[in-house]
Parts: sequence; C-alpha cells; structure tokens
Amino acid sequence: MDRLETAHEAFRKYALKGVEEFNVGVGRYVIMPDHMHFFVRGDNQFNLGKWVNGLKRAISVALGGTNNRPLWQPGFFDHLLRNDESYAQKWEYVRQNPVRAGLVDSAAAWRYQGKIVTIDRA
Repeated sequence: MDRLETAHEAFRKYALKGVEEFNVGVGRYVIMPDHMHFFVRGDNQFNLGKWVNGLKRAISVALGGTNNRPLWQPGFFDHLLRNDESYAQKWEYVRQNPVRAGLVDSAAAWRYQGKIVTIDRA
C-alpha cells in the first residue's frame, strides 16, 4: 500500500471514529501528497485544533512516523463558511487541487477523496 493510500485509510478511520464517538462530522475531503483539505462540523463543544492534532497523530502513526521527524507543519489553516458562501463552490475548488497540481487530468480520477457524512449547506 502506498503512503497516500495509507494516509487515506487512516483519515477515514479517524473521521468515522469522530462521527461515532464525538459527534464530529467530516464532509467531503481530498488527501494530497503534502496536505489535506476537508470540511468538518461539530457542536459548540468541538475543539477543531485538538481534533486536527489527533488526526495528524493518527495518520503519522499509520505512516510509521516517529517523534524524530515531524510529518506535518505545526498548526493548520481553517476557513469558516459564511452564509453567502456556497459549500458546493468551495468543494469544487478543493477537489480540483490534484488537477492544478498536475497529478491527474480530472478531479474524478483522484482516488484519495471522498465523503464521510453529508454536511452540504446549500
């Protein structure tokens, strides 16, 4: 299994655990060779930073990462979708990442994407 497949499997496992145990929903996502994009929702008690750190840790462990060499940059970048923004438009931009990176000819051909739960807003 290649690194992206391993990361994808670990991402899905962690995201499904979040749905079952913590009422955290991961919508659509794309796993890239050096980063990932995903849409996530949680209740008022949801701590995105803590959740992302757990996700990074889970994927690092799956990839055989050690504490000697970090696999991830510190922190993360987030963006809150506002009422006037379309989830569908943001998703289309995100899913085109592999095409813009020259990894595939069409977004549909990228194997490392999917959806855990439906969180569409529009």
